[in-house]
Amino acid sequence: MTHDHGHDVHDHDHDHHEHEHHHDEEELDYAAQVEAFRADKDEAFRHSPGSPIPHDVRHDFPGLPYFPVDETLRFDDLRLEPYAGDQPTSFQIPTSDNQLKPAHRAGTFHFKLGGEARHLTGYVIDGGHGDSVFVPFLDATSGHETYGAGRYLDLEPEEDGTYALDFNLAYHPSCVYSPFFSCPITPAENRLPDRIEAGERLAADDAGH
Repeated sequence: MTHDHGHDVHDHDHDHHEHEHHHDEEELDYAAQVEAFRADKDEAFRHSPGSPIPHDVRHDFPGLPYFPVDETLRFDDLRLEPYAGDQPTSFQIPTSDNQLKPAHRAGTFHFKLGGEARHLTGYVIDGGHGDSVFVPFLDATSGHETYGAGRYLDLEPEEDGTYALDFNLAYHPSCVYSPFFSCPITPAENRLPDRIEAGERLAADDAGH
């Protein structure tokens, strides 16, 4: 399993210029940072030896398809609340290549989407490194515009211990591109009823297959 690291566009510094920034300028600022991050990832997919894009088509890789940046699908200052669901805290998460990886439910993120209360469980794959919390999710685009087994988020804690859950940074597991990767399958408890039209999507000619 390979997690994508460097999803740090939500850590951008706020400018402290003498004049106040208008909200739309901040939005442009943020969108530009997301676009720059995406361009860097495309370059890595084209040129990195560890790229999941098969070698014989890597030089023709057109870049990953995305939904437009939507800052309303970014939730700052979230706490990782203690897990209170009915599933065991420690469990074996199945993978795309029929393995079971030891993992545990690290807690739950609560947020509001379209005025409705939503929550996603955060996981830690045992044996991993760092403080990252793994949040795979399914939504109403899964199996249509996005991969049927879900998309991933990696959340790093901010200095104050809170997290930013940013669906603009949702990415497809590497097994979408190559069967040689082992990717955790999203647990059913992380299915959202909403259409999350942010982050990575399938190319238009792949969607629905």
